[in-house]
Amino acid sequence: MATPLIQISHLEKAFASNQSWFSQWRIDRGKLRRKKDKVHALNGVNLTINQGETLCVVGETGCGKSTLARVLMGLTAPSKGEVHYQDQRIDHLNDRQRMLFRRRMQMVFQNPYASLNPRMTVYQTLSEPIAFHNPQLSAKQVEEKIRPLLESVGIAPSNMDHYPHEFSGGQRQRISLARALSVEPDFIIADEPLSALDVSVQAQVLNLMMDKQEEHNLTYLFITHDLAVVEHFATRVAVMYLGRVCELASTKTLFSAPKHPYTQALLSAIPRLDNNTTQPIRLMGEVPTQMDKPIGCVFQARCPYANPRCYAESPDMIRQPDNSSVACHAVDEGRL
Repeated sequence: MATPLIQISHLEKAFASNQSWFSQWRIDRGKLRRKKDKVHALNGVNLTINQGETLCVVGETGCGKSTLARVLMGLTAPSKGEVHYQDQRIDHLNDRQRMLFRRRMQMVFQNPYASLNPRMTVYQTLSEPIAFHNPQLSAKQVEEKIRPLLESVGIAPSNMDHYPHEFSGGQRQRISLARALSVEPDFIIADEPLSALDVSVQAQVLNLMMDKQEEHNLTYLFITHDLAVVEHFATRVAVMYLGRVCELASTKTLFSAPKHPYTQALLSAIPRLDNNTTQPIRLMGEVPTQMDKPIGCVFQARCPYANPRCYAESPDMIRQPDNSSVACHAVDEGRL
């Protein structure tokens, strides 16, 4: 049986809208009133991340993937819902209390050119978290930890006095991974860590992450747009659309038998050398705005199988015979 590490329940996050000053006002009953519009980034996310697995989160830009990562790390507070780490609730902790979990939960950010402090050397970047979480260590002992850590990610220890601008993008991402590994965490969130890298460098970093997972029994939440990476790297896949998870399945099940119409459209767009007869599914309509909290299914406006129930009732995640879960009335009713 899989052991849950992270449990996310009914998670919601809304941000104040970033509108121009003139568009923030409206006339209501003859009076000028300020609008209270919000951007709903997460709309009731329920997920369980099991120990030792790689859960990949996919979806188009703006669906809430990065917001989910930031809420889990405590970089932004949720509007509603709960996050549990090994049965302990962590979403409501203050900064001081959350520092206890910084050692167990780490994050690798998307942009390797912005995630490292340009004024800090590699040694300073890695020694800071090690010294903070291990105050009993001397400066020499800290350095003794940094040297094998750098070697393990393919960076020569002789470069520890260099600054980030002296490294390539792939090397910077390796340093970011080393920083995350420096405190020996159980759980790492990787928010599109390969998107700013060349394809050949992507493969190197991805293989490095897989090696580290096997070596340290790490659990990954891996956010990406690249479905080829997902197929190669993921244990399970969560497909998000407009702030909600619409399908959750093992990698093999998702790629061989996708059930949600949105997942089917995503996978149909992957170029395949072994099958030139499959035509991409073209979705009609536009992605709804996140300014208004959706009523009914979030995919209703673009779904070819939508009926009146889809416009009135939000579908729940329903477990399927193959252990996948799908939030779709058409699947539930056997129309798809």
